[in-house]
Amino acid sequence: MDYATFVEVYDRLSSTSKKIEKIGILAEFLKRLQKEESSEWIYLLRGKVTPDYDSRELGISTQLTLKAMSASFGVSQEKIIADFNEAGDIGEIAERYSQKRRQRALFMKKLDVKKVFDNLKMIISIEGKGAVDRKISLISELLTSAAPKEAKYIVRTLLSDLRVGVADALLIDAIAEAFFVNEDDAKQVLEEKYHLANDFSLLFDAARKGMLALGEIDLVPGRPVSVMLAVKADTLEEAFRICGTPAAAEYKYDGFRMLINKRGEDITLFTRRLENVTSQFPDVVSAARKYISAKEYVLDAEVVGYDLKTKKYLPFEAISQRIKRKYDIDKLAKTLPVEINIFDVLYHDGKNTLDTPYLERRKIVEKIVKTQALVIRPAVQKIVEDEEEAEVFYQSALDEGEEGIMMKKLDAPYRQGRKVGYMVKIKPTIADLDLVIVGAEYGTGKRGGWLTSYIVACKDGEEFLEIGKVSSGLKEKKENDGQETTYEEMTKLLRPLIISEKDNQIRVRPEIVIAVTYQNIQESPSYSSEYALRFPRITRYRPDKKPDEIATLSEIKKEVKKQR
Repeated sequence: MDYATFVEVYDRLSSTSKKIEKIGILAEFLKRLQKEESSEWIYLLRGKVTPDYDSRELGISTQLTLKAMSASFGVSQEKIIADFNEAGDIGEIAERYSQKRRQRALFMKKLDVKKVFDNLKMIISIEGKGAVDRKISLISELLTSAAPKEAKYIVRTLLSDLRVGVADALLIDAIAEAFFVNEDDAKQVLEEKYHLANDFSLLFDAARKGMLALGEIDLVPGRPVSVMLAVKADTLEEAFRICGTPAAAEYKYDGFRMLINKRGEDITLFTRRLENVTSQFPDVVSAARKYISAKEYVLDAEVVGYDLKTKKYLPFEAISQRIKRKYDIDKLAKTLPVEINIFDVLYHDGKNTLDTPYLERRKIVEKIVKTQALVIRPAVQKIVEDEEEAEVFYQSALDEGEEGIMMKKLDAPYRQGRKVGYMVKIKPTIADLDLVIVGAEYGTGKRGGWLTSYIVACKDGEEFLEIGKVSSGLKEKKENDGQETTYEEMTKLLRPLIISEKDNQIRVRPEIVIAVTYQNIQESPSYSSEYALRFPRITRYRPDKKPDEIATLSEIKKEVKKQR
């Protein structure tokens, strides 16, 4: 298949904002793609070359892309930067330079999908000395062979900014339309299977063979599964209405979700973002090996940091630095120890337990997890019959320094990747939201050189809608125990995500999630959500959360209604 075929699909997708039209375009293309040699090529529809759980990234910054373009098109980097700052889309600049190239060699073959895919996969795998030069060489090899529009989408793919509007849910809908048009429950089955595998290639390969093959996709220890998400409740009365009576009440810990997997002798750890953090938490691996008595399992847990001297729990930000750390891991494990609170089991000794009622799953957890103080334990829990009993438990959680409590439906299954009424979170009323950064501005004066003012967005379907600008809450330098996120650290996180830059303003890929408090929400024509946060303030960086988990526009509207 020529890469031009993909480019034609990209163009058609980017020319419409209508969901139904996009699904139709994709479904039509997927029928054609099923006849090709590799089901992995489906990743390219979302600008990727690996499954979602693969933490490896292309790692191509804007600066590296500019170098590759300069080498490919014979244009100075200064000229490219000037044009980029004016146009705001480096992909369009690549198309323009490719168009202006004086001539292409007569013997040049058409660029095919296999060549593009293979080069991109090689870029991901390159590490060590000379990696930058080798990556530039692979990129140049593609750009010098590419037609103008092909060059545009190659560059956009490199920067993870394809701009065609294909998110997970849309692609699942397209697979359903392509292969299960007359089966009403196909979309639900596809969603469940996708969140078990987190791999569109596997899903696509099974779907084109039929429902029977789709049904064979199962939970496999060692392969990350999407976690079940909780809904919010403002009162205990609301929580009981959702979960039923009696219900299980558990401490809500101020830590981060971790799925602990054991298959054979191998133990692997994944965050809710599907990141493999096994090497960052050797202490968790050691505790699991020593205190969990099962041959194979997938356990859902909350990992909480605590102060080595006082033994008191620390806020999430204290241990968040361990998630991304690659060096001095053993030292950090000793200075920032964690406690593992296990609250659910998804797989146990050869059996998928997703459809097992929650109360039975809890019994399995209690049976296989041996409590060791400040190391590992089943999450603190109590079955509560009424609001009065739940209130006492709620208060005990707050007295222990926890965020609040979770309420769980006793006979409910585990539904991966979804917010369902089986699990509810309740915490003291604080006006806060998880939002994603989509843009930023450089500071001045003593904050010069740092990105210090951030445009944040909520989610509406597949779109990210701006809801304000926040510039306070981070630190200018480390203080006290050094656990705070600084403007300098946030700048380092955002720079590789830049997709356009003009004057002192940048736009970034929506990947960095932050928690933001505010006084109230007001209507505003200045932002695409038509709302704005009043007096917003960043309370923490949330590397454990995915952009898909941020506040939705419907939740924003609900908050506005409550204000009134």
